[in-house]
Amino acid sequence: MASTETKTTCPYCGVGCGVIARVEDDGSVSIKGDPDHPANFGRLCSKGSALAETIDLDGRALYPEIMGERTTWDTALDMVARTFAQTIAAHGPDSVAFYVSGQLLTEDYYVANKLMKGFIGSANIDTNSRLCMASSVAGHRRAFGSDTVPGCYEDLELADLVVLVGSNMGWCHPVLYQRLAAAKAARPALKVIVIDPRRTATSDIADLHLSIRPDGDVALFNGLLGHLVHENAIDQSYIAAHTQGFAEAFAAADTSMADLIEATGLPAMQIRQFFHLFQTTEKVVTCYSQGVNQSSVGSDKVNAIINCHLATGRIGRPGMGPFSLTGQPNAMGGREVGGLANMLAAHMAIENPDHREKVQRFWQSPAISDKAGLKAVDMFEAVADGRIKALWIMSTNPVVSMPDADRVKAAIEACPFVVVSDIMKDTDTARLAHVLLPATGWGEKSGTVTNSERRISRQRPFLPHPGEARADWWQLAEVGKRMGFEQAFTYTSPADIFAEHAALSAFENDGERDFDIGAHGAIAEDDYDKLRPFQWPQQYGKTSGEKRFFADGHFYHADRRARFVATPSKLPSRTSLDFPLILNTGRVRDHWHTMTRTGKSARLSAHIAEPFAEIHPLDAARYQIADADLVEFSVENGARIIVRALLTERQSRGSVFVPMHWTDETSSLGRVDALVPALVDPVSGQPALKHVPVTMRRYAAKAYGFAVSVEKPEGLDAAYWVVAKADGGWRIELGFDDADTNWEAWARKAFAIPTSIEVTGYADARSGDTRLAFFAGQRFLGALFVAASPVAVSRNWLVGQLREQQTEAARRYALIAGRPSADRPDPGAIVCSCFSVGANQITGAVRQGCASVEAVGAALSAGTNCGSCRSEIRRIIDACHVLAAE
Repeated sequence: MASTETKTTCPYCGVGCGVIARVEDDGSVSIKGDPDHPANFGRLCSKGSALAETIDLDGRALYPEIMGERTTWDTALDMVARTFAQTIAAHGPDSVAFYVSGQLLTEDYYVANKLMKGFIGSANIDTNSRLCMASSVAGHRRAFGSDTVPGCYEDLELADLVVLVGSNMGWCHPVLYQRLAAAKAARPALKVIVIDPRRTATSDIADLHLSIRPDGDVALFNGLLGHLVHENAIDQSYIAAHTQGFAEAFAAADTSMADLIEATGLPAMQIRQFFHLFQTTEKVVTCYSQGVNQSSVGSDKVNAIINCHLATGRIGRPGMGPFSLTGQPNAMGGREVGGLANMLAAHMAIENPDHREKVQRFWQSPAISDKAGLKAVDMFEAVADGRIKALWIMSTNPVVSMPDADRVKAAIEACPFVVVSDIMKDTDTARLAHVLLPATGWGEKSGTVTNSERRISRQRPFLPHPGEARADWWQLAEVGKRMGFEQAFTYTSPADIFAEHAALSAFENDGERDFDIGAHGAIAEDDYDKLRPFQWPQQYGKTSGEKRFFADGHFYHADRRARFVATPSKLPSRTSLDFPLILNTGRVRDHWHTMTRTGKSARLSAHIAEPFAEIHPLDAARYQIADADLVEFSVENGARIIVRALLTERQSRGSVFVPMHWTDETSSLGRVDALVPALVDPVSGQPALKHVPVTMRRYAAKAYGFAVSVEKPEGLDAAYWVVAKADGGWRIELGFDDADTNWEAWARKAFAIPTSIEVTGYADARSGDTRLAFFAGQRFLGALFVAASPVAVSRNWLVGQLREQQTEAARRYALIAGRPSADRPDPGAIVCSCFSVGANQITGAVRQGCASVEAVGAALSAGTNCGSCRSEIRRIIDACHVLAAE
């Protein structure tokens, strides 16, 4: 059997990178970027590069289960259909709900939305995309009359000024960041402004970094609008011809410099510098992401940004416009099919009776929901209070990712009937399912996704379906048939669904709606299989090659005019004497959501292996917290987490940052969204995940530990534990409330090591140090290091020993010491995940004369693939130069 190559699309962020998967004769898979894909032109980030490491079957859901017992598909699907139908008959259609995901393919999303809104007759279908881009949708619809992203990626390369607001593009959209960095390197006149409370990796290419106060963005862009008016830098002809509401928006925006300084926390000089650059640069792109969206004033932030582009007419032309960077691989596809509770399919509006009638007539459905359904936070509140009695969760993990996560968990536990469709069997959410349906995953499923620039690409299968896993669309269609709607769900393939979706987009459209891919409404199976990436354009009065919207002033409100939206600058104030710090949550570079995929890769876990809190050193000193201490954060309702302290001046004083990836599967107390209250934007319903009042204290463990093990540990008896995949086994961070422990017995139980297995090591009762290593003959099985303070050992070197035979006594002694001998250098903490290059290796290269990021890349390859680590490499180089100067 010859090797094969399949062109598909990455399943991570909204950049939508093309991927080529190569399957060898022996079944092994390798991944590379697709040089022909217009999103990435062959580039991949660290996560995309490691995709082949995440497709094993460990932990997969392979068979349908009812109450934890294996069953048949017919039995499981009959139960789902029967229970939903009985619940609807007894309590009405609004007693059931679907909670879906931006990880679904468009075809999955389409069938779910059709079943719920057109045949069940409720709009109680919402998505985890509510947590990432709902405020952008609301802002677009208020301003444009449609959820339209005006521009495209090449605008970042054509602009003379790129403003990044609440976007750590360097870590969260790395390939797009590299396109911007390359454009800036080729054309130094291109200026970049980063507006973010933290000095993130993205700030590495910034000409100006504005460390804005949390949620100060509305005030800043209101101030910009006022400045543009006072400097006569607005396009009055454009405003008069194509917009409404300018006077009201300006009246709400006009403010004094003193008020701006107070609201934003920025010095006047920086504010004036930003205003001047925006005023004097015609080609401006303003990109924004979760720092804008995940806010109780997120919709107003979006509209304050759009107001400035409308006022200057800088929209829809090359190198100009507001640009929402979507978080998930198919949040845009979900928006196209109406996957949000307040939308209909094909960008039609659920509040519009004419749109409802069109969709119902097209679907030939018995009903159509006549009002918006429950948005995500309200949906789980309805689960908690019993209004929703049957819930189907697809391809997402709300027990970890939803705000007020402990209450969400309790609500799902108490719900009379819960169905979970997922690829993994033991997620925090899947454990609560009455019925677990095994879904196909990336590499197995077939369909389409839409990226942030409206580009539709194919995800193609290159692996067989494992076990009895089935596509989400198939599961939904089978339930629809069993509920009595057989004629509406007779799909035989994703191509059938895509054709129907495309046909609906063009149905009685005639330029009234932005979304129109009707040219594919009769697509054949073979053409669907060969479908190349394409960007859907504006159809009304345009050629098929048009990339951008709104250059001609044609918008989608009834009068074809855009709307300025008045956005009051009042700053939310939530801190108090008891909870004086602001918690900001987000992503790290090498992990994704709740780590069900990236957590399988040892390489991706090597960079950051445990949850942490970025804390300013002065804040840490106030609370007597040292670097690497354990820190407990708590909120008013008593919820708490424990994470590792990372002291850095890149974090603003008064704020802390904690990533959102860790779950009850991977940590003892790492679910940060348990701290986040269910506070939402009143327009979009999007939760405020980046402005949480907290307090912190040093968690004084009686003993600290670090361990490596060939076997995955189970039932860890420790107050603090974090488990991460390692090459050849697992790495474990530990904190104990009791130092008076038989550590050998503890390790044998935790790592399933029989008493017959040899142990080498020592225990020092006076210092509290214990070091144990276990061997089966020459094979190293694991080691445990315990100390009275955070354990100082060469972690990545120790992890690397799990795959090596330990034959020499000196090598065994090195294991006990936790450090390599002189002839086996320690690479240090991983900086470049793509090539597994550590900080010590980079430091060595600098000392050998590598004085630039490029020189380090030439010597070690670090930073030459996705480039996400380049800012860290630069900081190491700078630190080495400072030490040399001293």
